[in-house]
Amino acid sequence: MKNPIADRVSELKPSGIRKFFDIVAEMKDAISLGVGEPDFDTPWHIRDEGIYSLEKGRTFYTSNAGLMPLREEISKYLERRGLPRYDAKKEVLVTVGGSEAIDLACRAMCNPGEEVIIPQPSYVSYEPCAIMAGAVPVVIDLKPENEFRLTAEELEAAITPKTKLLILPFPNNPTGSIMELSDLEAIAEVIEKHDIYVVSDEIYSELTYKEKHISIASLPKMRERTVLINGFSKAFAMTGWRLGYCCGPAEIIQQMTKLHQFCIMCAPTTSQYAAVEALKHGDKDVVEMREAYDQRRRFLMEEFKKMGLPCFEPFGAFYVFPDIREFGMSSDEFCTKLLEEQKVAVVPGTAFGASGEGFVRISYAYSIENLKIALERINIFITELRKK
Repeated sequence: MKNPIADRVSELKPSGIRKFFDIVAEMKDAISLGVGEPDFDTPWHIRDEGIYSLEKGRTFYTSNAGLMPLREEISKYLERRGLPRYDAKKEVLVTVGGSEAIDLACRAMCNPGEEVIIPQPSYVSYEPCAIMAGAVPVVIDLKPENEFRLTAEELEAAITPKTKLLILPFPNNPTGSIMELSDLEAIAEVIEKHDIYVVSDEIYSELTYKEKHISIASLPKMRERTVLINGFSKAFAMTGWRLGYCCGPAEIIQQMTKLHQFCIMCAPTTSQYAAVEALKHGDKDVVEMREAYDQRRRFLMEEFKKMGLPCFEPFGAFYVFPDIREFGMSSDEFCTKLLEEQKVAVVPGTAFGASGEGFVRISYAYSIENLKIALERINIFITELRKK
């Protein structure tokens, strides 16, 4: 029989995150710090709006691009955050999570053989989405000495005549690194010089702790080159609602909407009504959750300092990326042994690209109580390693 599976699909590697999640799910008394999901319930007023929409029988398809009131609120919300105004009719698309938007952007913008620059370590979906679009991923290995930021020099060196897109994954998963204004201004010059486009994944933009997030789309001449991606999963604790959005030039959003129309039809109707409420009245919820994450972040950094475990201070998302190279084992080996011996699950840095070797990702989207227990176990583990 002929092989029923497409080569490009069978060659994709499964997510390195899920491996440890699946193991810990069956392990008694284990603590997982591996999943990037808020431990907060979706705020009640947002849930209530979703429930109300069901009670009112609002269970039909919406417009392919999403409810117009939601698209209008997205435009207003971004404008409040310092971005240029987007036309709700032509420049905003509501998607099934931010991940669908990444896929749509790659497929709508890339011809076969064109190159997509992907800084790593970064979210696991970028490279597979580029491959499935027929594009060629070009990886930039971000450096710990630069706090895993992308520099203009690194970008310049990666660009070729075939380059079409730059994925800009900041605030970053898994490192927690951010790009400051000076960083963005420098790479914007390179982007304009070489006439390339940007997919800016800003799903963690509301979760920054040093300064407010700055979008590259807000810089001069960058709006027309940028597809901005965001969503409701992280900032509003709405992971299971599966709702994201993207904004950009009308000609790009139009083609992304066409793909979305054929593949999905529209994002979940109930989720869209809930999201309108989130954008209208959820700013206070975001602030409260961000303050809780910041407390946890500072707690972890202090504990790492006591342990002597190197870790640059992350100022975005809800991850830390400690350096475990002193122990002379791979990231995968470290995580496997930690899980086996102390029943704590963290994620190998290599799940996010080869440049993550020597690091592990720890999520602090968990309660302080769980973090304290996990850190005690990690301290016991590395203390024993140092004795060997």
